[in-house]
Amino acid sequence: MAAADTANAPLLLAANDAAPTGGKVVSTADAAGYTYMELSGADGKKFWIAAPTTKVKVGDTVRFNDAMTMNNFTSKGLKRTFDTILFVSSASVVK
Repeated sequence: MAAADTANAPLLLAANDAAPTGGKVVSTADAAGYTYMELSGADGKKFWIAAPTTKVKVGDTVRFNDAMTMNNFTSKGLKRTFDTILFVSSASVVK
């Protein structure tokens, strides 16, 4: 694949990558079987994840597994394009 072809290709994050695995919910929205969550990581940086529909609210702390990065992803349900979003296999509220 040429470099231009890989710009929008998903990237599966390995367990040893310096990628986030959780954060505090800043905002959330549900659409088409997914819960989209804007999270604030331990470093204070904000990022978005999409998980199978999950009950969360602003202020919850969540952990997630198996992240796949998508660049320039458009959610038709939310009518929004995310520069970068992590699609995760599961997310759960940390008690």
